[in-house]
Amino acid sequence: MLTSKVTYVSRSSSQYTGNLYMPPAKLRLLQASLTDKSTLEYQRFAWEALEKTINGRINKVNISNLPIIIHELFQDNIIRGRGLLARCIIQAQIASPIYTSVYAALVSVINKKFSQIGELISKRLISSFLRTYQRNDKTYCLATTKFIAHFINQNILHEIVALKILVLLLEKPSNDSIELAIVFLKE
Repeated sequence: MLTSKVTYVSRSSSQYTGNLYMPPAKLRLLQASLTDKSTLEYQRFAWEALEKTINGRINKVNISNLPIIIHELFQDNIIRGRGLLARCIIQAQIASPIYTSVYAALVSVINKKFSQIGELISKRLISSFLRTYQRNDKTYCLATTKFIAHFINQNILHEIVALKILVLLLEKPSNDSIELAIVFLKE
């Protein structure tokens, strides 16, 4: 499953997990030695493999390969890794707001098949918006506002959420909150 040339694992008390470099040959030996799926080491290894797979797929998504990435994500265990998926999508959108519409389309398709994943991403996104708004973190707040607007456009979130966000932004108007409201309405 893991075919990358550079793989990082870290040491726990007796086995390897997370962020220590391991050569591919040793990694294959470790994979071969972990045959019992009920062991903690196997579960950690499978979790890290799922995390790397989801993160890699989300980072390479664009308009042209969206259907392929969606198909690949559905082959992964995204029910088990729904928290990882939510975090990866939100972080990727904040890192590259240009692809906001692509990430929203991805979440829309996932939401149609697995509504609990769409709900989780929506809750985390709204929570992130509220947190960044209270901290007056304009950059992240703009990114999350754009993403929420695209969620509303894709019918992942209801229009009442848009109204509540606008009420919050215009309750105590400032230059930044008015700018956020304008960006939100444009999207």
